[in-house]
Amino acid sequence: MKGIQVKELHQVAVRFSGDSGDGMQLAGTIFSMISAEVGNGISTLQDYPADIRAPQGSLSGVSGYQVKIGEDEVLTPGDLCDVLVAMNAAALKTQIQYAAPSATIIIDSNNFKEEDLRKAEFQTNDYLGELGIDSDRVVVCPITSMVKACLRDTELDNKAVLKCRNMFALGIVCWLFNRSQSLVESYLRKKFKAKPDVAENNIRVLHAGYDYGYNTHASVPATYRIESIHKRPGRYMDITGNKAIVYGLMAAAERAGLRLFLGSYPITPATDILNELAKHKAMGVITMQCEDELAACCTAIGASFAGALGVTSTSGPGICLKSEAMNLAVMDELPLVIVDVMRGGPSTGLPTKTEQTDLLQVLFGRNGESPMPVIAPTSPTDCFQAAFDACKMAVEYMTPVVVLSDAYIANGSGAWRLKALNDLPTITPPMATSALRDTFSPYKRNEKTLARYWATPGMPGFEHVIGGLEKDSSTGVISNNPENHERMTRLRASKVAGIDVPDVPVFGDKDDAELLIVGFGGTFGHLYTAMEALRSKGEKVALAHFKFINPLPQNAARVLLSYPKVVVAEQNLGQFAAYLRMKIDGFTPRQYNEVTGQPLKVSKLTKAFSNIIHQ
Repeated sequence: MKGIQVKELHQVAVRFSGDSGDGMQLAGTIFSMISAEVGNGISTLQDYPADIRAPQGSLSGVSGYQVKIGEDEVLTPGDLCDVLVAMNAAALKTQIQYAAPSATIIIDSNNFKEEDLRKAEFQTNDYLGELGIDSDRVVVCPITSMVKACLRDTELDNKAVLKCRNMFALGIVCWLFNRSQSLVESYLRKKFKAKPDVAENNIRVLHAGYDYGYNTHASVPATYRIESIHKRPGRYMDITGNKAIVYGLMAAAERAGLRLFLGSYPITPATDILNELAKHKAMGVITMQCEDELAACCTAIGASFAGALGVTSTSGPGICLKSEAMNLAVMDELPLVIVDVMRGGPSTGLPTKTEQTDLLQVLFGRNGESPMPVIAPTSPTDCFQAAFDACKMAVEYMTPVVVLSDAYIANGSGAWRLKALNDLPTITPPMATSALRDTFSPYKRNEKTLARYWATPGMPGFEHVIGGLEKDSSTGVISNNPENHERMTRLRASKVAGIDVPDVPVFGDKDDAELLIVGFGGTFGHLYTAMEALRSKGEKVALAHFKFINPLPQNAARVLLSYPKVVVAEQNLGQFAAYLRMKIDGFTPRQYNEVTGQPLKVSKLTKAFSNIIHQ
């Protein structure tokens, strides 16, 4: 480009922010999508309020979307962004804390009038001075008025015109990072297929934003390019954790030869699983939006009793309500996958924020001895494999299994390499065979896995009754016998304890680390990045990150007891540390705990871990 330099970057973080109705989530999603399609690694963070629609221009109504893109794999959305788009004064005031000191800031100057500044609680009209922002790094653009001028010859009303402003901002960002507008055009035409005029108007505004950057150079010294150096060839797509779970469930049902059934009740941040699965009826998927959480779980159990792969999805408050039905699945020994997308609590808590505070609830939050496998995906893209593994485990061991996701990875996205269905392992349901006909008992078990054999209604000679009351281990009839109850209780526990799971991986200086960092689930990217930051400074550090929580991997005790200092880092007040202390004799770790509703910050982690090393 004449007159302006194009610089190569390894990675960069961009944050879009504005009112909840400004379309910042869509702009961020599109930028993430087109970056993934050209082969960049991506990691995203959706940060939006719980209000349905806060007052326009208010501090409480600001919605943000941060994406970090890189030439290779990206593990976190970044502590701070390098480019901040702020569509109004409130967005700038609340989001500047997430911008690096050298960040380029793009603002819509039409929304920084005196009234806007008052709503955002600025004390003076010198908003940059109040926030300590150098004006040299601010791109002041009258986005609203330029969008109105761009669309003045259309029949759109003012409200519809304003909805297009996010595409102008996206156009500037696409220019800044040399992104193809054609990919955005294709996305918009597909999204608004039923409303082609809407698509074309948004495309028109997108080009206007791009041209604004091109023609004015937008007060920046250079534009940027981030190449892709993916090591594995293949087809990549931008995928959220919730969508990856959906694909994992569908793939598992296909490999098991079973119909997939989801019984669910809408709840943030798990609702997208229900919404996405409902789109795939052509694949034989059955979805039911139920009247409450307990009913949702019970319908999934009924589907499994009938021979389908039963799934239910929810968040922490829903797990509380499903617990009675989850226990029924334990007693009946039916395959059931429970997806828990953790959010801030307790009670309604922080519905749109992230935590890891449901761990002890899914492990122990039921009456009686009710063991249940728990799998915690480590990233948005890993949600596919976690869902697939949970289905395989549930079907082959005839047990309910929990997929313990969280809001950060559920709403976040990554560049995912599409799987070939035939490359995935087969799933073999332990169906009752003809040899058992007429002598069938519902609790006759496979000697190796201890899974009971699965007979479904309508199979002549396999009539049986199961339910919440304890049954005789031999005949399947109701039994109050003390010895039988202990036998059945231990069998259910032994079945879960005997499930074969992979060893916990150890990264970094696994042979001579002075400090072992331990985590589980969605904190992997931040903990791994903190470990690498410390290693780059010459520290000897390793990371053991758990995906399989129950049963624990067989090498867990050996790994955790092999290092002089161990710290368990988690987004709660110490639930995983307590669980590990209970399970592993002599394990006395240090703890790093946060419950802010936000993802961990690498800078804070490295400082805390460095202090532990040098204590």
